[in-house]
Amino acid sequence: MSAPAPSKRLFIKTYGCQMNVYDSERMADVLSPLGYAVTDSPEGADLVVLNTCHIREKATEKVYSELGKLKEMRDERVAQGGSRMTIAVAGCVAQAEGEEIMRRQPAVDLVVGPQAYHQLPELIARSHRARGERLSADFAPEEKFDALAPAGRHATGVTAFLTVQEGCDKFCTFCVVPYTRGGEWSRSPEAIETEARDLAAQGVREVTLLGQNVNAYAGDGGLAALVRRLAAIEGLDRIRYTTSHPRDMDEALIAAHAEVDALMPYLHLPVQSGSDRILKAMNRAHTAQSYVRLIDKIRSARPDIAISGDFIVGFPGERDADFEATLDLVREVGYATAFSFKYSRRPGTPAAAMPGQVDEAVKDERLARLNALLDEQARAFNASQVGKVLPVLFERPGRHAGQLIGRSPYLQAVHATAPDRLIGQIVSVRIESAARMSLAGALVETAELELAPEMAL
Repeated sequence: MSAPAPSKRLFIKTYGCQMNVYDSERMADVLSPLGYAVTDSPEGADLVVLNTCHIREKATEKVYSELGKLKEMRDERVAQGGSRMTIAVAGCVAQAEGEEIMRRQPAVDLVVGPQAYHQLPELIARSHRARGERLSADFAPEEKFDALAPAGRHATGVTAFLTVQEGCDKFCTFCVVPYTRGGEWSRSPEAIETEARDLAAQGVREVTLLGQNVNAYAGDGGLAALVRRLAAIEGLDRIRYTTSHPRDMDEALIAAHAEVDALMPYLHLPVQSGSDRILKAMNRAHTAQSYVRLIDKIRSARPDIAISGDFIVGFPGERDADFEATLDLVREVGYATAFSFKYSRRPGTPAAAMPGQVDEAVKDERLARLNALLDEQARAFNASQVGKVLPVLFERPGRHAGQLIGRSPYLQAVHATAPDRLIGQIVSVRIESAARMSLAGALVETAELELAPEMAL
Protein backbone atom coordinates (compact mmCIF):
# COMPACT_ATOMS: atom_id res chain seq x y z
CA MET A 1 0.00 0.00 0.00
CA SER A 2 1.49 3.35 -1.03
CA ALA A 3 1.99 6.17 1.46
CA PRO A 4 -0.59 8.97 1.36
CA ALA A 5 0.37 11.99 -0.71
CA PRO A 6 1.65 15.00 1.27
CA SER A 7 -1.18 17.40 1.99
CA LYS A 8 0.83 20.63 2.08
CA ARG A 9 3.51 22.22 -0.05
CA LEU A 10 6.68 23.84 1.28
CA PHE A 11 8.98 26.17 -0.63
CA ILE A 12 12.32 27.16 0.92
CA LYS A 13 14.56 29.75 -0.72
CA THR A 14 18.11 29.65 0.64
CA TYR A 15 20.50 32.58 0.58
CA GLY A 16 24.19 32.63 1.49
CA CYS A 17 26.45 29.98 2.95
CA GLN A 18 26.48 26.19 3.10
CA MET A 19 25.29 26.32 6.70
CA ASN A 20 22.06 27.86 5.45
CA VAL A 21 21.75 25.01 2.94
CA TYR A 22 22.13 22.53 5.81
CA ASP A 23 19.59 24.44 7.92
CA SER A 24 17.10 24.52 5.04
CA GLU A 25 17.34 20.75 4.69
CA ARG A 26 16.72 20.31 8.42
CA MET A 27 13.70 22.63 8.29
CA ALA A 28 12.24 20.45 5.53
CA ASP A 29 12.93 17.37 7.69
CA VAL A 30 11.22 18.78 10.77
CA LEU A 31 8.19 19.90 8.77
CA SER A 32 7.77 16.63 6.88
CA PRO A 33 5.80 14.90 9.69
CA LEU A 34 3.27 17.75 9.46
CA GLY A 35 2.54 16.75 5.86
CA TYR A 36 4.77 19.32 4.13
CA ALA A 37 6.52 18.22 0.95
CA VAL A 38 9.14 20.42 -0.70
CA THR A 39 8.18 22.08 -3.96
CA ASP A 40 10.46 23.98 -6.33
CA SER A 41 8.28 27.07 -6.71
CA PRO A 42 6.42 29.45 -4.36
CA GLU A 43 3.35 29.33 -6.63
CA GLY A 44 0.85 27.11 -4.90
CA ALA A 45 2.98 26.68 -1.77
CA ASP A 46 1.21 26.62 1.58
CA LEU A 47 4.35 27.71 3.43
CA VAL A 48 7.24 29.78 2.08
CA VAL A 49 10.44 30.12 4.08
CA LEU A 50 13.17 32.58 3.13
CA ASN A 51 16.35 31.35 4.81
CA THR A 52 18.40 34.52 4.79
CA CYS A 53 22.00 35.71 4.88
CA HIS A 54 23.11 38.95 6.51
CA ILE A 55 26.69 39.10 5.27
CA ARG A 56 26.09 41.61 2.48
CA GLU A 57 23.72 44.52 2.12
CA LYS A 58 22.53 43.48 -1.35
CA ALA A 59 21.59 40.04 -0.02
CA THR A 60 19.43 41.68 2.64
CA GLU A 61 17.69 43.92 0.12
CA LYS A 62 16.98 40.90 -2.08
CA VAL A 63 15.05 39.40 0.82
CA TYR A 64 12.81 42.46 1.11
CA SER A 65 12.30 42.45 -2.66
CA GLU A 66 11.30 38.79 -2.52
CA LEU A 67 8.91 39.47 0.35
CA GLY A 68 7.18 42.11 -1.74
CA LYS A 69 6.65 39.62 -4.56
CA LEU A 70 5.35 36.99 -2.16
CA LYS A 71 2.86 39.46 -0.67
CA GLU A 72 1.49 40.23 -4.15
CA MET A 73 1.28 36.51 -4.93
CA ARG A 74 -0.55 35.78 -1.68
CA ASP A 75 -2.97 38.68 -2.07
CA GLU A 76 -3.84 37.61 -5.60
CA ARG A 77 -4.39 34.01 -4.52
CA VAL A 78 -6.69 35.03 -1.65
CA ALA A 79 -8.62 37.39 -3.95
CA GLN A 80 -9.27 34.47 -6.29
CA GLY A 81 -10.57 32.34 -3.43
CA GLY A 82 -7.44 30.28 -2.95
CA SER A 83 -5.74 29.20 0.27
CA ARG A 84 -3.65 31.64 2.26
CA MET A 85 0.14 31.25 2.05
CA THR A 86 2.13 31.42 5.31
CA ILE A 87 5.34 33.45 4.93
CA ALA A 88 8.32 32.92 7.23
CA VAL A 89 11.72 34.60 7.36
CA ALA A 90 14.52 32.52 8.85
CA GLY A 91 18.29 32.83 9.14
CA CYS A 92 20.63 35.64 10.00
CA VAL A 93 18.53 38.54 8.67
CA ALA A 94 15.69 37.24 10.83
CA GLN A 95 17.98 37.24 13.87
CA ALA A 96 19.47 40.67 13.23
CA GLU A 97 16.44 42.54 11.92
CA GLY A 98 13.39 40.70 13.26
CA GLU A 99 11.55 43.80 14.45
CA GLU A 100 12.47 45.71 11.30
CA ILE A 101 11.15 42.87 9.13
CA MET A 102 7.83 42.91 10.98
CA ARG A 103 7.59 46.69 10.64
CA ARG A 104 8.70 46.89 7.02
CA GLN A 105 6.74 43.94 5.62
CA PRO A 106 3.38 43.19 7.29
CA ALA A 107 2.93 40.10 5.12
CA VAL A 108 5.46 38.16 7.21
CA ASP A 109 3.83 35.70 9.63
CA LEU A 110 6.92 34.20 11.30
CA VAL A 111 10.45 35.34 12.06
CA VAL A 112 12.73 32.48 13.10
CA GLY A 113 16.37 32.90 14.17
CA PRO A 114 19.05 30.35 13.23
CA GLN A 115 18.73 28.42 16.50
CA ALA A 116 14.94 28.07 16.51
CA TYR A 117 14.17 25.90 13.49
CA HIS A 118 13.06 23.02 15.69
CA GLN A 119 10.22 25.27 16.89
CA LEU A 120 8.77 25.72 13.40
CA PRO A 121 5.95 23.15 13.79
CA GLU A 122 4.76 24.81 17.01
CA LEU A 123 5.08 28.33 15.57
CA ILE A 124 3.18 27.40 12.42
CA ALA A 125 0.43 25.76 14.42
CA ARG A 126 0.11 28.88 16.59
CA SER A 127 0.00 31.17 13.57
CA HIS A 128 -2.76 29.05 12.01
CA ARG A 129 -4.81 29.06 15.21
CA ALA A 130 -4.61 32.83 15.54
CA ARG A 131 -4.39 34.47 12.14
CA GLY A 132 -2.90 37.92 12.47
CA GLU A 133 -0.65 36.97 15.38
CA ARG A 134 2.90 37.48 14.14
CA LEU A 135 5.49 35.31 15.85
CA SER A 136 9.24 35.22 16.36
CA ALA A 137 11.57 32.95 18.29
CA ASP A 138 15.19 32.12 19.01
CA PHE A 139 16.83 29.53 21.26
CA ALA A 140 20.24 28.20 22.26
CA PRO A 141 22.01 26.00 19.67
CA GLU A 142 22.13 22.96 21.95
CA GLU A 143 18.33 23.04 22.14
CA LYS A 144 18.12 23.24 18.38
CA PHE A 145 20.32 20.22 17.69
CA ASP A 146 18.93 18.14 20.55
CA ALA A 147 15.43 18.72 19.22
CA LEU A 148 16.28 18.10 15.58
CA ALA A 149 18.22 14.89 16.21
CA PRO A 150 15.19 12.60 16.73
CA ALA A 151 13.67 13.81 13.48
CA GLY A 152 16.50 12.24 11.50
CA ARG A 153 17.65 13.37 8.08
CA HIS A 154 16.56 12.56 4.58
CA ALA A 155 19.62 12.38 2.33
CA THR A 156 18.99 13.87 -1.11
CA GLY A 157 22.15 12.72 -2.87
CA VAL A 158 25.54 11.11 -2.44
CA THR A 159 27.04 14.20 -0.78
CA ALA A 160 25.78 16.05 2.28
CA PHE A 161 26.56 18.95 4.57
CA LEU A 162 26.94 18.25 8.28
CA THR A 163 27.07 21.10 10.79
CA VAL A 164 29.54 20.46 13.62
CA GLN A 165 30.08 23.98 14.98
CA GLU A 166 28.17 27.25 14.99
CA GLY A 167 28.91 30.84 15.93
CA CYS A 168 32.08 32.87 16.15
CA ASP A 169 34.21 34.42 18.89
CA LYS A 170 36.66 36.16 16.54
CA PHE A 171 34.77 39.46 16.10
CA CYS A 172 36.29 40.49 12.79
CA THR A 173 35.28 44.12 12.48
CA PHE A 174 33.48 43.60 9.15
CA CYS A 175 31.41 40.58 10.17
CA VAL A 176 27.92 40.19 11.65
CA VAL A 177 28.16 36.47 12.45
CA PRO A 178 28.92 36.88 16.20
CA TYR A 179 25.77 38.99 16.47
CA THR A 180 23.50 36.76 14.37
CA ARG A 181 24.77 33.25 15.16
CA GLY A 182 26.20 33.91 18.62
CA GLY A 183 29.40 32.65 20.20
CA GLU A 184 31.26 29.51 19.18
CA TRP A 185 29.46 26.32 20.13
CA SER A 186 30.33 22.74 19.15
CA ARG A 187 28.15 19.66 18.88
CA SER A 188 29.25 16.49 20.64
CA PRO A 189 31.31 14.05 18.55
CA GLU A 190 28.81 11.32 19.43
CA ALA A 191 25.89 13.28 17.94
CA ILE A 192 27.89 14.11 14.83
CA GLU A 193 28.95 10.50 14.35
CA THR A 194 25.35 9.32 14.73
CA GLU A 195 24.20 11.74 12.02
CA ALA A 196 27.11 10.81 9.76
CA ARG A 197 26.36 7.08 10.13
CA ASP A 198 22.72 7.74 9.28
CA LEU A 199 23.78 9.61 6.15
CA ALA A 200 26.19 6.86 5.13
CA ALA A 201 23.45 4.26 5.58
CA GLN A 202 21.37 6.27 3.07
CA GLY A 203 24.13 6.18 0.47
CA VAL A 204 26.02 9.39 1.22
CA ARG A 205 29.67 8.94 0.25
CA GLU A 206 31.00 12.42 1.07
CA VAL A 207 30.27 14.84 3.91
CA THR A 208 31.35 18.44 4.26
CA LEU A 209 31.68 19.46 7.90
CA LEU A 210 30.34 22.97 8.44
CA GLY A 211 30.96 25.75 10.91
CA GLN A 212 31.40 29.49 10.93
CA ASN A 213 34.85 28.60 12.29
CA VAL A 214 34.82 24.88 11.68
CA ASN A 215 38.43 24.30 12.72
CA ALA A 216 37.60 25.89 16.09
CA TYR A 217 35.54 22.75 16.76
CA ALA A 218 35.90 22.10 20.50
CA GLY A 219 34.79 18.49 20.84
CA ASP A 220 37.21 15.96 22.33
CA GLY A 221 40.47 16.21 20.39
CA GLY A 222 39.25 19.02 18.14
CA LEU A 223 38.44 18.81 14.46
CA ALA A 224 41.37 16.48 13.69
CA ALA A 225 40.04 13.83 16.10
CA LEU A 226 36.53 14.23 14.68
CA VAL A 227 37.81 13.74 11.13
CA ARG A 228 39.61 10.55 12.14
CA ARG A 229 36.49 9.31 13.91
CA LEU A 230 34.26 9.90 10.90
CA ALA A 231 36.81 8.42 8.50
CA ALA A 232 36.25 5.05 10.22
CA ILE A 233 32.58 4.95 9.15
CA GLU A 234 32.02 2.30 6.50
CA GLY A 235 30.85 3.78 3.21
CA LEU A 236 31.87 7.32 4.08
CA ASP A 237 34.80 7.75 1.72
CA ARG A 238 35.32 11.50 1.55
CA ILE A 239 35.44 14.24 4.18
CA ARG A 240 35.76 17.99 3.65
CA TYR A 241 35.33 20.95 6.00
CA THR A 242 34.63 24.67 5.71
CA THR A 243 35.07 27.50 6.67
CA SER A 244 38.36 27.72 8.54
CA HIS A 245 40.24 30.50 10.29
CA PRO A 246 44.05 30.66 10.15
CA ARG A 247 44.16 31.09 13.95
CA ASP A 248 42.63 27.61 14.46
CA MET A 249 44.72 25.61 11.97
CA ASP A 250 46.59 23.48 14.49
CA GLU A 251 49.32 20.86 14.11
CA ALA A 252 46.90 17.95 14.64
CA LEU A 253 44.66 19.10 11.79
CA ILE A 254 47.63 19.61 9.49
CA ALA A 255 48.80 16.08 10.34
CA ALA A 256 45.34 14.73 9.53
CA HIS A 257 45.68 16.09 6.00
CA ALA A 258 48.83 14.02 5.63
CA GLU A 259 47.54 10.85 7.28
CA VAL A 260 43.76 10.48 6.70
CA ASP A 261 42.99 9.23 3.20
CA ALA A 262 39.33 10.24 3.44
CA LEU A 263 40.22 13.89 4.14
CA MET A 264 40.26 15.52 0.74
CA PRO A 265 43.28 17.58 -0.38
CA TYR A 266 41.32 20.83 -0.52
CA LEU A 267 41.40 23.61 2.07
CA HIS A 268 39.37 26.80 2.17
CA LEU A 269 41.42 29.15 4.38
CA PRO A 270 40.37 32.80 4.08
CA VAL A 271 43.04 35.49 4.52
CA GLN A 272 40.88 38.54 3.51
CA SER A 273 43.82 40.90 2.81
CA GLY A 274 47.54 40.86 2.15
CA SER A 275 48.14 44.08 4.09
CA ASP A 276 49.11 43.77 7.75
CA ARG A 277 47.68 47.23 8.40
CA ILE A 278 44.30 46.21 7.02
CA LEU A 279 44.41 42.81 8.72
CA LYS A 280 44.91 44.56 12.05
CA ALA A 281 41.97 46.89 11.34
CA MET A 282 39.90 43.80 10.50
CA ASN A 283 40.92 42.19 13.83
CA ARG A 284 42.08 39.07 11.98
CA ALA A 285 44.91 38.35 14.48
CA HIS A 286 47.30 37.05 11.82
CA THR A 287 49.74 38.73 9.45
CA ALA A 288 50.25 38.17 5.76
CA GLN A 289 53.52 36.34 6.33
CA SER A 290 52.20 34.20 9.19
CA TYR A 291 49.47 33.12 6.78
CA VAL A 292 52.00 32.32 4.06
CA ARG A 293 54.12 30.32 6.53
CA LEU A 294 51.01 28.38 7.54
CA ILE A 295 50.25 27.56 3.91
CA ASP A 296 53.85 26.37 3.45
CA LYS A 297 53.50 24.07 6.48
CA ILE A 298 50.24 22.63 5.17
CA ARG A 299 51.75 22.02 1.75
CA SER A 300 54.74 20.31 3.33
CA ALA A 301 52.31 17.88 4.99
CA ARG A 302 50.14 17.43 1.88
CA PRO A 303 52.02 18.61 -1.26
CA ASP A 304 49.07 18.17 -3.64
CA ILE A 305 46.60 20.18 -1.55
CA ALA A 306 44.50 22.81 -3.36
CA ILE A 307 44.16 26.09 -1.49
CA SER A 308 41.06 28.28 -1.64
CA GLY A 309 40.57 31.66 0.00
CA ASP A 310 38.39 34.72 0.59
CA PHE A 311 39.33 38.34 -0.07
CA ILE A 312 37.69 41.65 0.76
CA VAL A 313 38.68 44.70 -1.27
CA GLY A 314 37.93 48.28 -0.34
CA PHE A 315 37.93 47.80 3.43
CA PRO A 316 37.86 51.19 5.21
CA GLY A 317 41.26 52.81 5.01
CA GLU A 318 42.57 50.51 2.27
CA ARG A 319 45.16 52.39 0.22
CA ASP A 320 46.68 51.49 -3.13
CA ALA A 321 49.69 50.01 -1.35
CA ASP A 322 47.46 47.82 0.80
CA PHE A 323 45.69 46.48 -2.25
CA GLU A 324 48.98 45.83 -4.02
CA ALA A 325 50.05 43.82 -0.96
CA THR A 326 46.96 41.66 -1.46
CA LEU A 327 47.92 41.02 -5.09
CA ASP A 328 51.45 40.14 -3.97
CA LEU A 329 50.10 37.61 -1.45
CA VAL A 330 47.89 36.01 -4.10
CA ARG A 331 50.90 35.62 -6.39
CA GLU A 332 52.98 34.13 -3.57
CA VAL A 333 50.37 31.61 -2.40
CA GLY A 334 48.85 30.54 -5.73
CA TYR A 335 45.18 29.67 -5.31
CA ALA A 336 43.26 26.87 -6.97
CA THR A 337 40.10 28.90 -6.47
CA ALA A 338 39.04 31.88 -4.39
CA PHE A 339 36.13 34.16 -3.60
CA SER A 340 36.46 37.94 -3.61
CA PHE A 341 34.04 40.65 -2.54
CA LYS A 342 33.76 44.39 -2.23
CA TYR A 343 33.56 45.53 1.38
CA SER A 344 29.93 46.08 2.37
CA ARG A 345 28.90 48.04 5.45
CA ARG A 346 26.89 45.99 7.91
CA PRO A 347 25.02 47.98 10.58
CA GLY A 348 26.30 47.33 14.08
CA THR A 349 29.77 46.18 13.05
CA PRO A 350 32.81 48.31 14.04
CA ALA A 351 33.97 48.70 10.44
CA ALA A 352 30.71 50.40 9.46
CA ALA A 353 31.69 53.45 11.53
CA MET A 354 35.37 53.50 10.57
CA PRO A 355 36.78 56.53 8.75
CA GLY A 356 38.24 56.17 5.29
CA GLN A 357 35.32 54.43 3.58
CA VAL A 358 36.51 53.61 0.06
CA ASP A 359 34.74 54.99 -2.99
CA GLU A 360 32.63 52.42 -4.87
CA ALA A 361 34.40 53.12 -8.17
CA VAL A 362 37.74 52.36 -6.53
CA LYS A 363 36.34 49.14 -5.08
CA ASP A 364 35.09 48.12 -8.51
CA GLU A 365 38.48 48.72 -10.13
CA ARG A 366 40.35 46.81 -7.44
CA LEU A 367 37.91 43.92 -7.49
CA ALA A 368 38.27 43.61 -11.27
CA ARG A 369 42.06 43.46 -10.99
CA LEU A 370 41.96 40.92 -8.19
CA ASN A 371 39.43 38.76 -9.99
CA ALA A 372 41.55 38.76 -13.14
CA LEU A 373 44.53 37.43 -11.18
CA LEU A 374 42.47 34.83 -9.31
CA ASP A 375 40.85 33.73 -12.57
CA GLU A 376 44.28 33.28 -14.14
CA GLN A 377 45.39 31.10 -11.24
CA ALA A 378 42.19 29.03 -11.28
CA ARG A 379 42.56 28.36 -14.99
CA ALA A 380 46.20 27.39 -14.51
CA PHE A 381 45.34 24.99 -11.68
CA ASN A 382 42.62 23.31 -13.74
CA ALA A 383 44.89 23.10 -16.77
CA SER A 384 47.52 21.35 -14.63
CA GLN A 385 45.08 18.46 -14.18
CA VAL A 386 44.89 17.66 -17.90
CA GLY A 387 46.45 14.27 -18.56
CA LYS A 388 46.11 13.14 -14.95
CA VAL A 389 43.87 10.33 -13.74
CA LEU A 390 41.65 11.56 -10.89
CA PRO A 391 39.21 9.67 -8.66
CA VAL A 392 35.83 11.27 -9.32
CA LEU A 393 32.74 10.81 -7.17
CA PHE A 394 29.85 10.93 -9.63
CA GLU A 395 26.86 12.80 -8.17
CA ARG A 396 24.18 13.28 -10.82
CA PRO A 397 23.36 13.20 -14.55
CA GLY A 398 24.77 15.99 -16.69
CA ARG A 399 22.98 18.20 -19.18
CA HIS A 400 23.74 15.88 -22.09
CA ALA A 401 22.49 12.35 -22.65
CA GLY A 402 24.84 9.74 -21.21
CA GLN A 403 26.83 12.32 -19.24
CA LEU A 404 27.51 12.32 -15.50
CA ILE A 405 28.86 15.09 -13.28
CA GLY A 406 31.04 14.48 -10.26
CA ARG A 407 33.75 16.06 -8.13
CA SER A 408 37.48 15.58 -8.09
CA PRO A 409 39.35 15.45 -4.76
CA TYR A 410 40.04 19.16 -5.35
CA LEU A 411 36.31 19.98 -5.54
CA GLN A 412 36.37 20.61 -9.28
CA ALA A 413 33.29 19.66 -11.27
CA VAL A 414 34.15 16.84 -13.68
CA HIS A 415 32.05 15.82 -16.71
CA ALA A 416 32.36 12.42 -18.35
CA THR A 417 30.35 10.01 -20.46
CA ALA A 418 29.26 7.27 -18.07
CA PRO A 419 26.22 5.10 -17.22
CA ASP A 420 23.83 6.23 -14.51
CA ARG A 421 24.70 3.18 -12.41
CA LEU A 422 28.01 4.87 -11.56
CA ILE A 423 26.25 7.64 -9.61
CA GLY A 424 27.52 7.31 -6.05
CA GLN A 425 30.69 5.55 -7.17
CA ILE A 426 34.25 6.84 -7.11
CA VAL A 427 35.64 6.22 -10.58
CA SER A 428 39.01 6.85 -12.22
CA VAL A 429 38.73 9.51 -14.90
CA ARG A 430 41.48 10.67 -17.22
CA ILE A 431 41.20 14.46 -17.56
CA GLU A 432 41.17 15.54 -21.20
CA SER A 433 40.30 19.25 -21.06
CA ALA A 434 39.90 22.07 -18.57
CA ALA A 435 37.74 25.19 -18.34
CA ARG A 436 37.54 27.93 -15.70
CA MET A 437 34.99 26.11 -13.55
CA SER A 438 35.16 22.46 -14.62
CA LEU A 439 37.09 19.56 -16.11
CA ALA A 440 36.10 17.01 -18.74
CA GLY A 441 37.45 13.52 -19.08
CA ALA A 442 36.93 9.87 -19.95
CA LEU A 443 36.56 6.78 -17.79
CA VAL A 444 39.68 4.73 -17.29
CA GLU A 445 39.02 1.04 -17.83
CA THR A 446 39.84 -0.97 -14.71
CA ALA A 447 38.78 -4.34 -13.37
CA GLU A 448 37.07 -2.60 -10.45
CA LEU A 449 34.73 -0.67 -12.73
CA GLU A 450 33.20 -3.87 -14.15
CA LEU A 451 32.13 -1.98 -17.23
CA ALA A 452 29.61 -3.47 -19.60
CA PRO A 453 31.12 -4.42 -22.99
CA GLU A 454 29.55 -1.41 -24.67
CA MET A 455 31.27 0.89 -22.14
CA ALA A 456 34.76 -0.58 -22.59
CA LEU A 457 37.30 1.88 -23.91
